[in-house]
Amino acid sequence: MTSDREEPRGGGKLADDQEGAIVKTVEGMRSGAGGALPSADTLDRDDPLRAQRDQFSIPQGLLYFAGHSLGAPRLSVSDRLAEVEREWRRHLVRAWGDCGWIDLPRQVGAKLASLIGAAPDEVVCADSTSVNLYKTVFAALPLAKGRRVILTERDNFPTDLYILEGLARQARTELRVVESDQIQTAIDGDVAVVALSHVNYKSAAIHDMAGITAAAHKAGALTVWDLSHAAGCVEVKLDEAEADFAVGCGYKYLNGGPGAPGYLFAAQRHQAVVTSPLQGWLGHAAPFAFEEDFRPQEGIERFLCGSPPIISMAALDASLDLHRSVGVAALQAKTRKLTDYFIAQMDEAAAGMGFELVSPRDSRIRGGHVAYRHPEGYPIMAALIERGVVGDFRAPDNIRFGCSPLYLRFRDVADAVARLVDVMETGAWKDPKYQTRAKVT
Repeated sequence: MTSDREEPRGGGKLADDQEGAIVKTVEGMRSGAGGALPSADTLDRDDPLRAQRDQFSIPQGLLYFAGHSLGAPRLSVSDRLAEVEREWRRHLVRAWGDCGWIDLPRQVGAKLASLIGAAPDEVVCADSTSVNLYKTVFAALPLAKGRRVILTERDNFPTDLYILEGLARQARTELRVVESDQIQTAIDGDVAVVALSHVNYKSAAIHDMAGITAAAHKAGALTVWDLSHAAGCVEVKLDEAEADFAVGCGYKYLNGGPGAPGYLFAAQRHQAVVTSPLQGWLGHAAPFAFEEDFRPQEGIERFLCGSPPIISMAALDASLDLHRSVGVAALQAKTRKLTDYFIAQMDEAAAGMGFELVSPRDSRIRGGHVAYRHPEGYPIMAALIERGVVGDFRAPDNIRFGCSPLYLRFRDVADAVARLVDVMETGAWKDPKYQTRAKVT
C-alpha cells in the first residue's frame, strides 16, 4: 500500500522566501502597482509549483478550469488502482486484513486532517458529503441542550439545504435560513447548530470560520462546516478555530476522482458523547463480534457505517500524497495568485462585455474559483467549452472558472480569457446550438 511518507517526484514544501514572493505578487496585481500586468510566461517561469503539472493527465490543448467541480486525475492513481486490483486478485476477501483495506478510512482521514488543520484522530474518510452532513448535524443537536434551530445561509450549496430541510423535519427542529451578512446576528439563544459552507459554491467568498464559530459558542450553539470548496486550495484551521464538526468531498481540489468518498471531522472533545444516526457495523466497537446490540467505537470511527469503497478510496489516498508533500500554504498562495491574475486579465480584456464579477476581489476572502454573472452565461460557457476552455455554469446566470493550483498555468489563464473575449467579439455564443441546456451544466 502507499506509504504516508511517500514523497512524490517534484514535491516538497515551498521555502519561506518563495511563499513571500507569491504573496507579494498577489498584492501587486490586486493594487494595480507596476502598471502593465506581468506576462503569463514570466509568472509560469517563476512558479515554484510549475513541475507539479507533469503529475496530472490533462488532454493536450485543453484549458481545464473545472477542478472546483471535478479535479484532474493524478498519474500515480492508475498505479495505485492496479495495485488494489492485484491485491483483490491475489488475496480476495483476505485483503481486508492482509492488505490493510479495513484501515483505509482512518489512514485517508489522517492524511486529510493535515490539510484541514485537524488532528489525525479527528477525521475519517467515509460516505458522501451529504450523508456526512446529515450525520454531523444530527450528532450536534443533542449537544446544544434542548435548542431546536438549525441556522444556515440562503446561498448555501443546494444539497446542503436539502439535507438540512429533511433533517429538520425528521428531528422536529426549525431550519432558519438567512442571508450571508445576517449570520452572526441571527445566532440567538434558540440556535443549536450553525451549518455553513466555508467557501461559497457560487461566489467563492470565504466565511470567517473562527469568528462565526466564536459567535456560535458564545451563544451556546455548535458549528458544522462544509469544506468541499475549500480543502486543497484554502488554508483551513479547524482546531485553531475550535470548530465542532466538518465535512467535505474528495473529488474537487483533492483530485480523488468522480464520486470519491467524503470525509468527516469531529473535534476530540465531542467524540466520546456524540451519537451517529447511522449505526452501521463498522461503527461498532467490535464489528466482527457480530453482537446483537450496537456499541459505538470510542473515537472518530463511531461515525463509520457500511463497508468502505476501497477502489475509490485508494484513488483519493494516492492523490493526497502530493497535496501533503506540497503543503497547504503553497497551495493557497498559488491559488490566490492564479485567481488574481484571472480577474486582472478580465478587467483588462473583457471590460464592457457585460461580465459582473461576483467573487470577492480580495483574494484573502476568496476561494479557488472565480465567478462572473452574465445574462447569457449558459450559451457563453457552452461556446467556450467547444473552444477548449472547460469551466461551468450555475443557474441562473453564473459562469465559474476553477483555478486548481497543482496543474493550472498562468498561460492557461491568459489563453482562456483571450478565447472568452473572442467568443464575445465574434458573437459565437449566439449560435442556436448553444441555447439548449444540457442535462449536466
